[in-house]
Amino acid sequence: MESIESKYARLLVNYSLKLQKGQRLLIVSSYQAEPLIREVYREAVRAGAFVDTKVALSGLEKIWYDHASEDQLRYVSPLTKYVYENYEALLHIEALFNVKELQNVDAGKKQTAQMARAELNKIFMRRAAAKELKWTLCVWPTDTMAQESGMSREEYAQFVFGGCYLYDEDPVAKWNEIECEQQRMVDRLNKATTVRFTGKDIDISCSTQGRTWINSVGDNNMPSGEVFTGPVEESVNGHIRFSYPGIYMGQEIEDISLEVKDGEIVKGTAKKGQDLLDKILQIPGAKRFGEIAVGTNYNIQKFTRNMLFDEKIGGTIHFAIGAAYPETGAKNESSVHWDLLADMKDGGRIYADGEVVYENGRFII
Repeated sequence: MESIESKYARLLVNYSLKLQKGQRLLIVSSYQAEPLIREVYREAVRAGAFVDTKVALSGLEKIWYDHASEDQLRYVSPLTKYVYENYEALLHIEALFNVKELQNVDAGKKQTAQMARAELNKIFMRRAAAKELKWTLCVWPTDTMAQESGMSREEYAQFVFGGCYLYDEDPVAKWNEIECEQQRMVDRLNKATTVRFTGKDIDISCSTQGRTWINSVGDNNMPSGEVFTGPVEESVNGHIRFSYPGIYMGQEIEDISLEVKDGEIVKGTAKKGQDLLDKILQIPGAKRFGEIAVGTNYNIQKFTRNMLFDEKIGGTIHFAIGAAYPETGAKNESSVHWDLLADMKDGGRIYADGEVVYENGRFII
């Protein structure tokens, strides 16, 4: 019987990344993901790729933030820049040692480091949009991630693998089926020029004219299960309260509410983490939305404080402040792309050109 690691690796290499002979792949992770790294490496070599690995040790990022000078905080790794400019594939396997490691790092240091990566982010997004750089983010379950999610290691592993549909006999066939289902939603939304979201403490609208809704089915994220686009930047108006905490570089900001006028966030409040929210909104480009999206993975129903999973929760929406995905046609640029999540299962609605297309957590088209 095939191991779950082998099944996962085949899904990532052959379905998500669609790795081809002669392409260069960098695998980024921590040593805790060794079982999956090994199988991905094996599958990628079989595919004829040239494979490099970057494997982290525990505590290095905290040491860097604790001791880095201003110049070091602004330093951009030429190795990372080379990968973003030249490699054809990038796989990031999240396997965290301590999800709270950066909890008490000064917010100003995080802001400085984030802003220093603005040019890198532009390179990454440009090549990804042009299909020159294929990338996938996934998770290998660890004890600390399980604890953060309020689960045992075994329960969390089942959650992760279930969200990826690895327990299906043929996960690729399942993702192909989901792609067909979501394409109906995308086709309808791509006919609309305005979209409005309403619900408890939510009434916000925008134009999507000239923008493209994307059908996300496990290529860039595994798991996936969402449809998203970028709004016309200056068209966003209204207010939205995010019913789930916002997680930014390991720090939690609770009960975020944003008021938006002509595309710009004019007021942002939080019951916890106001100082950090204020600093994030000071980052160039962070006062505008780069993404609006709807989560459609109903195998994911538990909030785990990991946006890779949380933004896919069936019955939720998420808005990202900051950088837009160029493939949507959106133009906002920023060194930050921060997803914020709201529940829509209790009375939430989405209108496309005035027609209700989504109600109580599900599309009705």
